[in-house]
Amino acid sequence: MNEARQHRFKPAKGAADLLLIRHGETQAAVRGKSFPMIEGQGDPALRPEGEAQAIAVAERLKTEPISAIYVTTMQRTHQTAAPLARHLGLVPKVERDLREVFLGDWDGGEFRFRAAENDPAILRARAQQEWGELPGAETTAQLQTRVRAGLLRIAQAHPDELVAVVVHGGVIAAALASATGSPAFAFNGADNGSISRLVIRDGEMTLRGFNDVWHLRT
Repeated sequence: MNEARQHRFKPAKGAADLLLIRHGETQAAVRGKSFPMIEGQGDPALRPEGEAQAIAVAERLKTEPISAIYVTTMQRTHQTAAPLARHLGLVPKVERDLREVFLGDWDGGEFRFRAAENDPAILRARAQQEWGELPGAETTAQLQTRVRAGLLRIAQAHPDELVAVVVHGGVIAAALASATGSPAFAFNGADNGSISRLVIRDGEMTLRGFNDVWHLRT
C-alpha cells in the first residue's frame, strides 16, 4: 500500500440510517383558543412558512435513496412529509411513540404563552431538565423511553436502509440526548424543517448530524 487516506464514515452492516426531520412551522397559538386536539395533545396545522419548509426539505432529499418515510399521529408531520412522499412515490407509515412530548394541562397552545412569560414551572423544567415539572406533563424519562422504543422499531425494520422520520422538536432532543448521554435538554431547539441524523445498529445509536438547515437558506 503506497498511501492511506483519511477515514470516511460508512454505516456498519445491518445499521439503519435515520434522517430525523423536524416538522415545518405550525399555526400560532391564540390566547383563549385551543389548537385542534388528538389524543389529548395539540395538533396544529402548518402555517404557510411551514409548508415552504416542507417543500425545501423535499427538494433537498428527493434524490437520496430513501426507502421509507415515517410520521407521527400528528398532522404537522404528515403535512411536512407530503412533498417528499410525492417525489419518492412512498406512503408514510405512522410510528405513534414518536409523537411530541405531552405537555399536560398546558397542551393545546397554553405552553407557548407560559414559555414566553417564563412561568416558574417552565424555569424549573429547564433548570432540572425535567418535563414532569409542568402540571400533568409526562416525565423526561417517559418521553425518552417511548422515543427510543419507536426509533428501535424503525431501525429493526430497515437494516442497511436510509429512512426519513418526520418528528417533533422534543422528540429530536430526547433521541439525541439518549444517543449521546448528554443532558436531557441539550438538543432542545432544533429548527423547523431541520435535518438531524442517527445511525442505529443492534440498539446502539450514533449521532451523525444535528440541525442541518442548509436547504432553508433561500
